[in-house]
Amino acid sequence: MKLFVGLGNPGADYALNRHNVGFMAVDAIAAVHNFPAWRHRFSGLLTEGRLGGEKVLLLKPQTYMNESGRSAGEAMRFYKLDVSDVVVFHDELDLAVGKVRVKVGGGVAGHNGLKSLSAHLGNDYVRVRIGVGHPGHRERVVGHVMNDFAKADFDWLEPLIVAIADAAPHLVDGANDKFQTQVAHQTQSPEPEKKKAKSQDNAGPADTRD
Repeated sequence: MKLFVGLGNPGADYALNRHNVGFMAVDAIAAVHNFPAWRHRFSGLLTEGRLGGEKVLLLKPQTYMNESGRSAGEAMRFYKLDVSDVVVFHDELDLAVGKVRVKVGGGVAGHNGLKSLSAHLGNDYVRVRIGVGHPGHRERVVGHVMNDFAKADFDWLEPLIVAIADAAPHLVDGANDKFQTQVAHQTQSPEPEKKKAKSQDNAGPADTRD
């Protein structure tokens, strides 16, 4: 059994914040893989289903970001899971927008949700880091993550979230590299090849003059 935890803040006011991309990811996993309705458990919203033949719990803590570990810790202890069975989806300032990387353990880089998780669970959980970009200045970080994605961001965000959901069974298997590869392949833009082909079509006949 695996516990997939999406990080975010509860309530409509926060739903489209960059900080809530973890909630978006587990919502998409639930939708794509036909999990049942969410129910209130462990100070959060929980649903249970199967990915790749294994039982998976999806959890959205409703404790606000800086107490996420309290909710995840309750679920982990109830189901007698090891910290290595926990996969956390969260926003990552140190990745370019649209990039996704997976790692196990490491620092929390000032992320209050990760800080709480490490305090309650230990540090060696799997992290699915979803790039939201850095605003460039430290004093602008809070405003950046607590503001909504721009309308134009949804051109890359929606396909990315679907790709994460489609590739999620690899995370159950511990095939983190395969997960990253599938997400990257599924979200790779074909535009450069299209433009190249179009420019070749419009090039006309070669000039054969001496």
